[in-house]
Amino acid sequence: MRTSMLKSILTVALLIAGASSARAAASEADFKAAYAAAEAANKEAAALRNQWTTTAAAMAAAKKAADSGDFDQAVAASKEAEALAKASIYQATSEKEAWKAIEIR
Repeated sequence: MRTSMLKSILTVALLIAGASSARAAASEADFKAAYAAAEAANKEAAALRNQWTTTAAAMAAAKKAADSGDFDQAVAASKEAEALAKASIYQATSEKEAWKAIEIR
């Protein structure tokens, strides 16, 4: 059940990220703000020792898109990275206490 809940949260986060990126052409400033948010979430995931490799891949894709001047794609990839990092934070915090429910008593 946890996996399906996590997938649902991630899907909603990605839909929100996609909806907000479809508004207008993104600028370099938009990318920097989105990337900073992704970095902050990823650092929090690192503090919880639960960084996902997919987050790093999305962040690399964001940088690559920004370097080529495609700020729409860079912002979208940054928001995807942030959503993935937040999902990994959710996973780490929810599983921190979940083991107690399955402990043999």
